[in-house]
Amino acid sequence: MAGAVSPLSKRSLSGYIGLLQSHPQSQFLFLKSSAMELTGIITAILSALFMGTVGVFAKITGLGAETITLFRLLLGAVFMLGFLLSTGQLRRVARWPSWPILINGAMLAGFIIFYVQAMMFTTMANAIMLVYLAPLTASIYAHYFLGERLNRLSAGLIGLALFGFAMMMEFKIDVYGPRNHLVGIGFGLLSMLCYTAFILINRAIDDRIHVYTRTFYQLLAGGLMMLPLCLLSRPELPMQTWPWLAAIGLIPGFLAILCAVIALSRLPAATFGTLAYIEPIAVVLFGWVLFDEALSLLQIGGCLLIMLSGMLKTWSSVNATAIPIKTGTNNTP
Repeated sequence: MAGAVSPLSKRSLSGYIGLLQSHPQSQFLFLKSSAMELTGIITAILSALFMGTVGVFAKITGLGAETITLFRLLLGAVFMLGFLLSTGQLRRVARWPSWPILINGAMLAGFIIFYVQAMMFTTMANAIMLVYLAPLTASIYAHYFLGERLNRLSAGLIGLALFGFAMMMEFKIDVYGPRNHLVGIGFGLLSMLCYTAFILINRAIDDRIHVYTRTFYQLLAGGLMMLPLCLLSRPELPMQTWPWLAAIGLIPGFLAILCAVIALSRLPAATFGTLAYIEPIAVVLFGWVLFDEALSLLQIGGCLLIMLSGMLKTWSSVNATAIPIKTGTNNTP
């Protein structure tokens, strides 16, 4: 692309500034790409924090996972619709969303369903470890098939994040016990594959489809998939649980998924994959602060490693070569 900015590593700082000053178009593209990268990083962090609140709501309400997932997705779609209506952007949903978006809604519901099933047969530690292999799997797939090349630093930071997560689990992977762990591991792998597909399909969706359109239809499709399961189980919903259900739809539903979709439209899979590990940290901290669930020194060390890898990955992304901007896209919120 004409006027592209060269990497910082190949120019002195003064020469780089001179290049920007002598090429206004390059300066504009650099600032625009840097702003998009920063927006993606911030929304990825917010998405991880918001998604981590699901466990808090589950503990407070005591409702089943199917019920929480239904209201998380379906009410999330309602909140998204209200947001579009209030901002005069209702036209975003007056179009065919495309099959990839609807399939991604199914992937969103699928990874939650299989995760719940995995916990019925194996330990929660096993299920979580398998689910959080998804960002790594997505980065590796993107490296080979989407042209998002992993350099040594990116690969090392992803490995560091995984090692930190293993420390959080205290290196305990229980494969023996009274339950059928092999079946549980199988469901966990299915959950991981659904989550991997969710990350990658978002990256491959047509840029002309606005992120708000993507978010609404993904939430709606996932919620409609959960509806038959909840109708079959017929959960009891006392009046005092409805404010919590509304919060579930707003925070881990609408806000978390919206931030994730925005981040995935702006960040490489490797960057999003590293930042996604903030979610388990948030869950641990919520448990410690709200429910007095103590942390061991090994778990604290794992949290610090994950945070360090996320910050270093963020730093390397912001200071890397300017990202080429696709013209004619419609993804800016």
